[in-house]
Amino acid sequence: MHDILVLYYSHQGSVQQLAKLIARGIESIPGCQARLRTVPRVSTVCEATEPAIPENGAPYVEKQDLNECIGIAVGSPTRFGNMAAAMKYFWDGTANEWLRGELVGKPAMVFTSSGAMHGGNESTQLSMMLPLLHHGMLLIGLPFTEAALNITESGGTPYGASHVAGPRNDKPLTDHEKQLAIAAGKRLAETALKLVA
Repeated sequence: MHDILVLYYSHQGSVQQLAKLIARGIESIPGCQARLRTVPRVSTVCEATEPAIPENGAPYVEKQDLNECIGIAVGSPTRFGNMAAAMKYFWDGTANEWLRGELVGKPAMVFTSSGAMHGGNESTQLSMMLPLLHHGMLLIGLPFTEAALNITESGGTPYGASHVAGPRNDKPLTDHEKQLAIAAGKRLAETALKLVA
């Protein structure tokens, strides 16, 4: 059984929902299982710390998760068209893994959620791709052969799965957003298996 890391930061739950759907897509492919992990919040107060184990949701990511998995899905909410500081902080701390080339040749995909249709989903996805490219990873997106990508009126981009949660985070994932998240997980798992073979 091969593990695929689904690494996310979720502030209000939408990105976590996408992560679970991506995991479902991964686990629909025989021989693959999803390893859900998150990152701790970053505080502007230097003395503030997060508990060693999250109160709920996935455990915190450890550097060995990167090495042990054959592919990675990375998710973050949009922050002014960029990934959240917590996710950026994690990737900023992976210089040793970069020096050792631990992620070179592994497939990766990205996913996000925003409060508005034009809230920066695609630019956030692009910002998450940058450290993955520097690590030598092979980026995969969602092709337009995915029917939902051609008809969605909410989230979903060729860069990866996405969700438009609304300014109050009160919009549930649409059927198209769910379909695209599951499809992204399947595509990542299928690609990872081909590459590991």
